[in-house]
Amino acid sequence: MKTVDLRSDTVTQPTAAMSEAMMAAPLGDDVFGDDPSVNALQDHIAAITGKAAALFMPTGTQSNLCGILAHCGRGDEYIVGQLAHTYRYEGGGAAVFGSVQPQPLAQDAGGQMALADIAAAIKPNDPHFAQTRLLCLENTWNGQPMPDSYLAAATQLARERGLATHLDGARVFNAAVATAAPGQSARARVRQIADHFDSLSVCFSKGLGAPVGSALCGSRELIARALRVRKMAGGGMRQAGLLAAAAHHALDHHVDRLADDHALAQRLADGLRGIDGLSVRSAQTNIVFVDVADGRGPALLEHLKVRGVLATGLIGLRFVTHLDVDAASIDHAIEVVRGFFAGAGPSTAHAQTPSGVY
Repeated sequence: MKTVDLRSDTVTQPTAAMSEAMMAAPLGDDVFGDDPSVNALQDHIAAITGKAAALFMPTGTQSNLCGILAHCGRGDEYIVGQLAHTYRYEGGGAAVFGSVQPQPLAQDAGGQMALADIAAAIKPNDPHFAQTRLLCLENTWNGQPMPDSYLAAATQLARERGLATHLDGARVFNAAVATAAPGQSARARVRQIADHFDSLSVCFSKGLGAPVGSALCGSRELIARALRVRKMAGGGMRQAGLLAAAAHHALDHHVDRLADDHALAQRLADGLRGIDGLSVRSAQTNIVFVDVADGRGPALLEHLKVRGVLATGLIGLRFVTHLDVDAASIDHAIEVVRGFFAGAGPSTAHAQTPSGVY
């Protein structure tokens, strides 16, 4: 039985064409700055995002960490959402490694912090307080694109109060594909989103389908500081062009096809609606969240697993579409869920709920 893995878009395997690009990549030593494939990728993503420079990273967590520590020093503070990835799911790295204090704020269902709360959280210039240096936002937020109006208002407020701005744009290409105007390319839309921020982190190993890697994009001065942090964090890789070539291929060939993932997520959401005991949140990109009544979520996860469908259950059940699933896979997942609620599955929870958000 083929497994339908909907835990995350991080589970994809390189396509044949991507593997060929990796094997053909010219290599050097990136710690010396002379891997041509890494340099080409960094120039490419910097141009797409409209930033002066970019730095290839092993992971999105490291990319966000290097971004925060490039903006902030010891005793500084960054404002961030209470449930944001850069605060909740990255091991407290900014505080642990950089002595940078997070100031988490409440968010609404769309991931937005109230502008009044942001303004009130900015500390006065007084030795009693950490110095507020940075505002961090996230796009997409649980699969929802952040509205331009909010991005503009929040970052304008930050600038007016002397704060820098950073975007956790792990799935910013999904946001761009979902919100591009008619006739507008996804790359142009990414540039529009990135223009609100001083820096952003972009992930290649999620919807874009590369096996490894993210990039931090920003000014040349910021990237120079981030390079030093990356070295301290152990992120300097040698012949990293093998991985950079996969990311470059993804940027050239896998952006527009994100619309297919979004359509499959909508197909899944439509197929699950109307099931008694199941509440489906709207699918705007490639992520579908489902709330299960009566504490039956873990039992449903186990029912899915033994029938070849994988999902996660940290904040409600989550299903993520990607390039390794197709319409038949989605239809199978729908059939298995419907079978559970038709009586094929137990009514009490026995399975351990899987964790993880990415």
